[in-house]
Amino acid sequence: MSLSTADVTHVLIALTLLLVAAHACGQLFTRMRQPAVIGEIIGGLLLGPTLLGAVAPGFANWVFGSSKVTTSVLGAMYQIGLLLLMFLVGAELQLRATRRERRKVALITGIGLAVPFAIGIGVAGVLSTKHYSGPHGTPLTIGLIFGIAVAVTSIPVISRILMDLDILETAFARVVLTVAVLEDVALYVVLALVLGLANTGGQGVFGLWSLGDTDDVPLTALYYVLASLAFLAVALVGGARTVFSLANSRFNLVELRNPAAFRLLVLFVAVLACTGLGINPIFGALLAGIACSRADGGDRATSETWVSLKQFAQAFFIPVYFAIVGLKLDLLHNIDLLFLVWFFTLACVTKAASVWVAARLAGEDSKSAVQLAVAMNARGGPGIVLATVTFGAGIINEKFFTILVLLSIVTSQIAGYWLDRTFRRVTEPETVKT
Repeated sequence: MSLSTADVTHVLIALTLLLVAAHACGQLFTRMRQPAVIGEIIGGLLLGPTLLGAVAPGFANWVFGSSKVTTSVLGAMYQIGLLLLMFLVGAELQLRATRRERRKVALITGIGLAVPFAIGIGVAGVLSTKHYSGPHGTPLTIGLIFGIAVAVTSIPVISRILMDLDILETAFARVVLTVAVLEDVALYVVLALVLGLANTGGQGVFGLWSLGDTDDVPLTALYYVLASLAFLAVALVGGARTVFSLANSRFNLVELRNPAAFRLLVLFVAVLACTGLGINPIFGALLAGIACSRADGGDRATSETWVSLKQFAQAFFIPVYFAIVGLKLDLLHNIDLLFLVWFFTLACVTKAASVWVAARLAGEDSKSAVQLAVAMNARGGPGIVLATVTFGAGIINEKFFTILVLLSIVTSQIAGYWLDRTFRRVTEPETVKT
């Protein structure tokens, strides 16, 4: 397939608008000490049916909806941006807690994850979820998505907030980030299961499990749980060692030519391996990031290789991904305000209360417990990833997709505002005992 000059021009117009909107709004939000990702989504929102589509529907449709080539190219950019985002998230996953803080981490992770997850599933079980289910959604998968949405915590948003406040090396930050790492890895395993179950008997089934030609849901669920856990175990046990050995081989011409390119190859191989197993590619991207970061020593986030990778991803693909997320939002037609308020209250109260109770059981005073609860309530990137991949898989519909994205945005803003207001008053926070 060859692209005409008109096709290329059309694609470039769409990408130009998305990049300008994403970076401009991202910069504005950064100046307001808010996560740039929220601004990037708002940039896409302005170009979508919520604003541009309502004010100039003909122009908006011509730019983003009239060309199949443009739609396909933007779809590919969107997927690559998501994979690069998950790769960089994986590279930032580090268990920072000290030995003295392990009991605290265990309690907050156990209670702060299990209780919200169980309540989310339980609530979904007594609701009529057909109003929020997509063509491939089932009561089981919708229930699991409810559980993940209530329980998830954002590592990138929280780590950026803590870094901006210059408290990344405090006990508070170590506990929050370690708990967030453990929670997110567990929930991404569940998400891999959800996406696998959505493919059962569908037209888009691909990978090893599709060869069995079975619609047995319990057996399918068991396969995806075992496959995800096995892939996770292999990546954690041998992934870093394998990447390190290959990176230091004198026969690795790619590493010798460009270390960043070799790490991108690791990403692509992990994604292809997951695809071959029938596991969603984002899981492979996450584990590739973990393996590469550990192979590089874990503390080389400021190295030239990782700086170039981040600049490459954050200059183009990741902003385009978040802008397209905003582009898909239609706040004029696809929002249920009553359900949004109800679900927002359920998610925030359940998550915050669970973390607060866990922190109190771990020996924290009430003020410390509140600050931990607020920090762990930010959903940010992981919440947005949950929304986009489940919507793309046809598990949820546009209304639930919109609610999940808004939940992620608002909880991140609340956490950022609260922590900024609290910690800028003191040099060394007293919120977590050392």
